[in-house]
Amino acid sequence: MQVSTPSESRPFSPWRTLFLATIVGTLAGCAMHAAQPPRDAEHYRVVGYDTVRTDIDSKDAGKIDTLIFAFAKLVNGEVVLEPDDAQRLHRLITLKAANPQLKVVVSVGGWGAGGFSEAASTTESRQRFASSAAQLLAANNADGLDVDWEYPGHGESGIKSSPQDRANFTLLLRALRATLDQVGNAHAHRGVDHYSLSIAAADGVFVNGIDIAAIEPSLDWFNLMTYDFVNSMTPTTGHHSGLNTSTLAPADARSTERAVQQFLAAGVRPHKLLIGAAFYGREFADVQPAHDGLYQAYGHYQGEHPWPQLKADFINRNGYVRYWDTVAQAPYLWNAATHRFISYDDPQSIAAKADYVKSHHLGGIMYWEQGEDPQGELLDAVWQSLH
Repeated sequence: MQVSTPSESRPFSPWRTLFLATIVGTLAGCAMHAAQPPRDAEHYRVVGYDTVRTDIDSKDAGKIDTLIFAFAKLVNGEVVLEPDDAQRLHRLITLKAANPQLKVVVSVGGWGAGGFSEAASTTESRQRFASSAAQLLAANNADGLDVDWEYPGHGESGIKSSPQDRANFTLLLRALRATLDQVGNAHAHRGVDHYSLSIAAADGVFVNGIDIAAIEPSLDWFNLMTYDFVNSMTPTTGHHSGLNTSTLAPADARSTERAVQQFLAAGVRPHKLLIGAAFYGREFADVQPAHDGLYQAYGHYQGEHPWPQLKADFINRNGYVRYWDTVAQAPYLWNAATHRFISYDDPQSIAAKADYVKSHHLGGIMYWEQGEDPQGELLDAVWQSLH
């Protein structure tokens, strides 16, 4: 068992040669864009979801490779933006003028967003989904699509699911890849600037409704949601975004490292995996006091706290003492007087995740979400750690 200690803070003939070169070039041209490795093996992506609650400073935008707008909606099988959402997306698109390296991607879905199982169920409905998504990107000068179906084959969030979701999700992503390429070619989004296609993916049992190996060729990258490992639906506290598995954790505990290994074992190439960082903490109340509340039963889930609130009201404040789990490489807070526990990410745990990304040649770090770090402190930790 690790020791918990309080602390202050804390990616031949010429004709035959010509013939072979032609064949090779043709085959290469037919290969999916998503199968291409990064242009620079030393570059690690910084990808952030953004609900556009606050504006982004230009200096912070310069540290981001891709902003993912959350969320477009699925209505009657089509990907749409309501008027208010379109205005919010436009605020992100305007950042590209001063930051030409920035890509803005539209995510559709999110926790509790239904309609995916139905939209993926037939050839016609899949094409309706794909065509509407591609036209939305073209109409809004966006750079790609992120599919956040939580989760194929699962109905925990109250959405419809089906045993056929696993096969249909593969077919949906193939239809999206083909349609995005077709529409992209007509709008100067081709080659290295093609419309990207990614998914938000959980781990463990939450991906048993996905054929990971089958969808990998269609995708540019996977946004691994390596956070929310513990939440209001889990029986104990714990590291909700831990890198490794704590020695106090149960045998089936989820962690970032286990998620990565699950996807690698399924055949995903390392550069397509972006691990997640949480710009918020999760608090539990009436927690059993053993091990300073770590992996203990609790009375009720207290809620989430964005990074500025964690700094102002919780980290080594008001009775909350910061501890560092040297095995999990994750911080947590314990209030011995009130028996409250908070799990979160901070610059130290983000640096550990960045080291893991580099040592395993992964694609980079993704985070949720931009509005919970308005001063860019955690974003700066991501960028500096990866560079």
